[in-house]
Amino acid sequence: MGTFAYTVAAALANVAGAAAIFSRRNWSARSLELILAFSAGFLVAVSIGDLVPEAITKGGADAAWMILLGFVLVHLTQHVFVRHFHYGAETHHVEHSVGVSALVGLMLHTFVDGVAIATSFAVSAHLGFLVFAAIVIHKLPEGFAISSLWVASGGSRSAALGAASALGAATVLGGLSPALIAPLATHGLALSAGVTLYVGASNLIPEFQAKRSWSHNGLFFVGCGLYWALTTLLPG
Repeated sequence: MGTFAYTVAAALANVAGAAAIFSRRNWSARSLELILAFSAGFLVAVSIGDLVPEAITKGGADAAWMILLGFVLVHLTQHVFVRHFHYGAETHHVEHSVGVSALVGLMLHTFVDGVAIATSFAVSAHLGFLVFAAIVIHKLPEGFAISSLWVASGGSRSAALGAASALGAATVLGGLSPALIAPLATHGLALSAGVTLYVGASNLIPEFQAKRSWSHNGLFFVGCGLYWALTTLLPG
C-alpha cells in the first residue's frame, strides 16, 4: 500500500469516528476515556521515541524550533481561537460558531497529520507505519468529538459527517503537500513531532488524568508499551 493510500485510510478514520456517534444511542464516558488513555500513551511514545529524533537528524538544530512551532500552533488553533473543544462526547448545547471554530482549528491539525504520514514514510516504512498507527488511533476519537460538537450546536447528522469529512480532506491535502512545498519536505517531520506531542500530552492526557482508576493509567502505559513492542518487532 502506497503513502497516498495510507493517508486516505487515515482520513477515513475521521469519518468512521464521526459515524460511531450515530451507531448507538449512548456511549459510555468511561469507555471513551480508556480509549483516549491508550491513544495518549502511544502518541507520546511515538513522538518522543521516533519523530523528535528523526526530525533533528533530518533538520538539525532548526528542527527544535519547528517542533516548538508545531506544538504552539495546535495550542493556538484548539485553545485560543477555539472557545470550546475537548475529545469525547459533547453533552451540552453550544453555539454553532463554536462548532465552526473547532472545525477550522482541527483542520490545521489534520493537515499536519497528512504531512506527518508523507514525511515519515519518506524516512522509512518502519517510521511511516508507526506514525500512521498513531494518527489513526487518535483520529477516531477526533472524528467522534467533532461530530458530537456539531450535533450539540444544532447541526444535522449529515452536517456532522460533513465536518468530519472536511477533517479527512485536510489530511489528504496535507499528505500531498510535502511533494509540492519544499519547506514541508524538510521540516514537516519536525512540525508533526510538535503536533503529535501536543495532542498526546496536552489534549488526551487531561481527559483522564484526574481519574483515580488504575485502568486509565494502565492503558496509558499499555499504549507506551505497544510502541516499544512495535519498534522491537518491526524490521528497520
